[in-house]
Amino acid sequence: MRPGVVVSLVSASGLVLGAAPGGGADTGPLPSRMATTGGGSQLITAQAPRADATSGTVTWWDLRDGQWVKAGSAAARFGVKGLVEGGKRKQRTDTTPAGLYDLPFAFGVEAAPGGTGVPYRRVHEDSWWCQDNDSRSYNRWTEPRPADCRAAESEHLITYPTQYAHALVIGFNYGTPVRERGAGIFLHVNGRAATAGCVSVPKDAMRRLLQWADAGKRPHIAIGTVSGATAITRY
Repeated sequence: MRPGVVVSLVSASGLVLGAAPGGGADTGPLPSRMATTGGGSQLITAQAPRADATSGTVTWWDLRDGQWVKAGSAAARFGVKGLVEGGKRKQRTDTTPAGLYDLPFAFGVEAAPGGTGVPYRRVHEDSWWCQDNDSRSYNRWTEPRPADCRAAESEHLITYPTQYAHALVIGFNYGTPVRERGAGIFLHVNGRAATAGCVSVPKDAMRRLLQWADAGKRPHIAIGTVSGATAITRY
């Protein structure tokens, strides 16, 4: 994604999704109140009640005949330190990056649910997500782990069989990674509590999301809080 493109209405903190333009009433489905939804006909919204919240709601939507229609929803968890504007996020802060992102591919320790319509990579013993700022593979799936990517600075995906039973890669800091901004931000299955910066949902919801998502419909995810007004930058 190109930096510096205004995509959705938010508060001055750069976090709020779907505020009504011009201060009017918040009416209509959430996607219809956003400045843009990424140009596709599928959208996931992940909303927290406020920036320091660790829980909220994930909802997935379809654009049908010009109208956004809710396809499903589930309780969600966010980073233990809440949400922060994506362009201001720092690695290892346990914050979830607010913004609008694409969903490059899905992966999982378990096989893809039947009907999955997005590219899906099966996790193997040598599957890693490199989070080493000094590596050429920073913020990338690697198989096997390259020599310049330290294990201590990366995630060995197969060691998270619960959270990564199924996951969608969130395209935060993915197209042209900025060092120290953060790596390995996913929509995945709930663990025991809040996340280290990802968005998580119950396993059944994650499976339903993967069965719903269709790469041909260009799904995106919008992450933010519930109310306010101004503009957020697409990162």
